[in-house]
Amino acid sequence: MSEFEKEEALNLQKEFEWVLHKEVHAALEQIHQVLVECAHRFPVQLYGRDNSNKQDKFQLTVPPDQLKCSAVLTGDSITHAEISIKVIRTANFIKTHIQGEHPWKLQQVQDAANHLQQAIYHIDDVGKNYKFKSSDEVLHILGNILGSLQRGRTSLIVPRKKTIDDLIKSRNMKSLTPNLSEDVAISFYIQSHKLILAVYQIYFNQGVMKYDSIHAECSVPWLNEVLVLFTVGLQLCQQLKDKSLKVGSREAVPTSGWTNISQMRAVLLESSKQSVSIKQQ
Repeated sequence: MSEFEKEEALNLQKEFEWVLHKEVHAALEQIHQVLVECAHRFPVQLYGRDNSNKQDKFQLTVPPDQLKCSAVLTGDSITHAEISIKVIRTANFIKTHIQGEHPWKLQQVQDAANHLQQAIYHIDDVGKNYKFKSSDEVLHILGNILGSLQRGRTSLIVPRKKTIDDLIKSRNMKSLTPNLSEDVAISFYIQSHKLILAVYQIYFNQGVMKYDSIHAECSVPWLNEVLVLFTVGLQLCQQLKDKSLKVGSREAVPTSGWTNISQMRAVLLESSKQSVSIKQQ
């Protein structure tokens, strides 16, 4: 390399260090703002704000009169519900309710909030004046943030599968007054932006246990907002990860190893484009 190329390579190296020390912090701050906004949408006590008294009322029905439910969601629990179930095989009706002193806990909401808070704490643990020593260090932190966000989002989108026996023995079933007979089980759960009520009516056919099921659902506005912000946070993290990988590819090659300055320019240009993309989100 000529002296001119060595000097230009040194300048480019300084620019890469600027990306590592400045741009990464700017991107992390933007991700932090998105995640805090997401946290403030949750109806629980989370990251300095307590929305646990937030109440929403919903109607869940399956016509014609197979299932009717009016429910009040307070924080992460069903605090009141009036439920009417039509027994498929007899056409009789079963009525039960949930009262405030024995709420039905929606564990998915608290699980998602816990994972979100952990993601925010991973960013908080990075001091604003901290100088990253390598792109690998950035990638490690981003891996922790991405993992927490993915687990939090999954908590809301993919409810845990439970057997009929699990549902019947669930602590939440004790919230119902009067208690249901042993051949009926219900479940409230979150799936994506919806609150779902599922009813299972158990019967035996030639000694084999079977069941009929009906589901009622309604949209929950704050869930939709939370999922959008989870997605934005994940996208911003992935963009920063891709950019850090570009920086890492430069770290792996010593300055004297570049045979063409245009190679270094191309890598830096790609990093700059990704930086603009992150700022415009």
